[in-house]
Amino acid sequence: MSGHSKWSTIKHKKAKVDSQRAVVFQKYSRELIVSARLGGPDPAGNFRLRTAIEKAKAAGLPNDNIKRAIEKGAGAGAADNYEELIYEGYAPGGVAVVVEAMTDNRNRTAGDIRSFFTKFNGSLGATGCVGWMFDQRGVIRFDETVDFEKLFEEAIGLDALDIVEEDGEYKVLTTVENFQNVVEGLEKAGFKSVTAEFTRIPQNTIEVTDENTAGQILKLLERLEEHDDVQNVYANFDISDEILQKLEG
Repeated sequence: MSGHSKWSTIKHKKAKVDSQRAVVFQKYSRELIVSARLGGPDPAGNFRLRTAIEKAKAAGLPNDNIKRAIEKGAGAGAADNYEELIYEGYAPGGVAVVVEAMTDNRNRTAGDIRSFFTKFNGSLGATGCVGWMFDQRGVIRFDETVDFEKLFEEAIGLDALDIVEEDGEYKVLTTVENFQNVVEGLEKAGFKSVTAEFTRIPQNTIEVTDENTAGQILKLLERLEEHDDVQNVYANFDISDEILQKLEG
């Protein structure tokens, strides 16, 4: 299992614990606002909005909140002028980090992100410094109750890149361009996904064997994740289960 997958698992566990926190709801609301603003308020004709609604509902965001966010994005309310930004840098040990953010104040966000990197012995770099180390992919997750052989057959028929079993679920990987086609094709074939979203998968990982360095990396990533403006964080570390268990303890 790659370090990236371990971090994803840690994030998913954390998301379940924090699912009622206002900061988590705000992240989903921002995605709804931007999706509605860019593609219109009708999910039937706005694939990004439809996937955002599904993710928000799965996280427990109330329907009234979803409706208000869509109305804001569509111009029915006082919409915040969010812009999407990407920050790139290095965590301790030379680990590459990519941060996706939505903000209405890029100066505030950049200052905060830079301070986090500095506090935990990392460094914020220029745009493009590490992004090339990650492949952008669509990932569609299914629980293990689905028929894997049928899922595999359908996904390959839709030109999916790969289907893997990981973390107690099946993951269908796609290119960014073919993501919508695969999601909708699998839905038509009767497969209901748990989530469908874009991700960044590291081409290579860096093994981190020092416990102190590993702790600083995880603290940096956690701090970034907790920031109101941060939507997603990706890193290319590989930390052993033994060290992770010590740190969690």
